[in-house]
Amino acid sequence: MTGNETISAEERAFMQRCLDLAVRGAGCVSPNPMVGSVIVHDGCVIGEGWHRQYGGPHAEVNAIASVEDTSRLPRSTIYVNLEPCSHYGKTPPCADLIVEKRIPKVVVGCLDPHEKVAGKGIARLRDAGIEVTVGVLEAESERLNEAFMTSHRKGRPFVALKTAQTLDGRIATSLGASKWITGDESRREVHRLRSVYDAVLCGASTVMADNAELTVRHCEGRQPLRVLLDRRLQTPVEARIFNGEAKTLVFALRDEAEDCLISQLEARGIEVVTVAGYGGGLDFAQVFAELHQRSVLSVMAEGGSRLSAALVRAGFVDKYLIFIAPKLFGGEGLASFGPLDVAHPDCAVKLSFAGLQRIGEDILIEAYPAK
Repeated sequence: MTGNETISAEERAFMQRCLDLAVRGAGCVSPNPMVGSVIVHDGCVIGEGWHRQYGGPHAEVNAIASVEDTSRLPRSTIYVNLEPCSHYGKTPPCADLIVEKRIPKVVVGCLDPHEKVAGKGIARLRDAGIEVTVGVLEAESERLNEAFMTSHRKGRPFVALKTAQTLDGRIATSLGASKWITGDESRREVHRLRSVYDAVLCGASTVMADNAELTVRHCEGRQPLRVLLDRRLQTPVEARIFNGEAKTLVFALRDEAEDCLISQLEARGIEVVTVAGYGGGLDFAQVFAELHQRSVLSVMAEGGSRLSAALVRAGFVDKYLIFIAPKLFGGEGLASFGPLDVAHPDCAVKLSFAGLQRIGEDILIEAYPAK
């Protein structure tokens, strides 16, 4: 934390309000971050706003515009969960607007890692004589925009791995039956999650087994980019994933994808990208680098046992979304992650649990790789 080292309960409360406002932009503002802003005068909120959609006004602009008596601004404090921008993008710099409105104090949740900001917004404010406090609910502010942070720090999308399994860790019976392990409420939650991620990723074997569509159908929300990993382009062109309901991108192995199959998909408006192989499959680094170039900040992987294990082994899983149904399939069922390490089959992946909630009869566990 920089600025005042003591955080008051009031500062925490107003920053929490920023976070509550910011999350309303989920699924609407990417590749921008989710940002909320609150303006406080004599301990009372006189304005608030959030970034509503990509290309639209930023949170600070909306908050300032909501203030009825602007004569109070020079005696107010503006709270914002992410460092105000200092560059011209689709909108003018928010730091300049704060200076123009002569707001004397700014409280910030966390710094913006974008190379065009990265402390420059804070510097602009302080150079203008504005008091700036940084680091109020910093961990919570970072977590809210974990996809944005990962994109700008690691140069790849944030990857969440979604699995649905039984109490004994199985995703299918010994006969391969896997549909509807979880209940209706969990399936609706999966559709909601799809709507807030930029892309949904799946392997060809799972798509063909379930004829998966990978669209948002049981709730309102945008359609994510469908990403299919199909090294030999085995998925039939009649499959539902190619139904035109959402944009679809297919990754295939450069040396194994036949030109005639690529042409068939492209004739249906499906783009195919060929990448190199790695470890018997597609090179995830190239897949995610391509998605990063397309401004995809977040990916939810909905693969089967093989893809899940491969992503974990390769170190590309940033978050786990584990739906657990109150069922037992027995030792002959298909394990949710398969062997994570062929050389060391008893290895364990340590997780840091972030949340647990009841969804119908099921349980959703949110966890992160332990640091």
